[in-house]
Amino acid sequence: MSDNKERSKAPLIDLRDIYKIYHMGDEDVRANDGISLKIYKGEFVAIVGKSGSGKSTLMNIIGALDVPTEGEYYLGGEDVSDMTDDELADIRNRMIGFIFQQYNLLPKLNLLENVELPLQYAGVAPAERKERAMRSLERVGLEKKWKNMPNQLSGGQQQRVSIARALAGDPSLILADEPTGALDSKTGKEVLGFLKELNKEGNTIVMITHDPSIAMNSKRVVRIMDGKINFDGDVKEYAAII
Repeated sequence: MSDNKERSKAPLIDLRDIYKIYHMGDEDVRANDGISLKIYKGEFVAIVGKSGSGKSTLMNIIGALDVPTEGEYYLGGEDVSDMTDDELADIRNRMIGFIFQQYNLLPKLNLLENVELPLQYAGVAPAERKERAMRSLERVGLEKKWKNMPNQLSGGQQQRVSIARALAGDPSLILADEPTGALDSKTGKEVLGFLKELNKEGNTIVMITHDPSIAMNSKRVVRIMDGKINFDGDVKEYAAII
């Protein structure tokens, strides 16, 4: 966890009594059931839970892909709780870099163009866009392959391109959804090692996973069960209970 000095600052992510309720026929399903959580700049937090635990719903709220039914969510001090779709798209573009399990690279664009895409949406001028995208590819060791198409790369390389795309916009938060889910264990370890390096450089990372062994690569673990947080602590404390 962050030290006391870090905790005296305002949190980057501040979830206050969050509920996400779905109406299924006569029943109300509480996917998130009163979640309060603070995450500070520079942390590497794994949110872990089994399928159906509510972790994906929580990820969608943290990632400004959805809004809560009740409660407040502040990202970098901005109230995200009742933003319109356009406002949510804007805050995602400005503040969040996404890393997805299936990479989500566009097959008809080369690597450079894929990494440039969020910058294009953000209205960055073409020359600066290209420069930032190339710098981002350099950080993941793929600058020499910038002309390649996604299908010319291995799964691990494609995930590194998706990391480069997440980094290109210099986001406040990197949100990684099962980032090793489509990779073999050796390649998965390499990607996790890369996320650790990014965290050492000061990047804030929130990683969603169903796998406790993957969660062990973070510094702090938040475990979700039945829509509630039932553990929040240092990775060493987490290791003692699994």
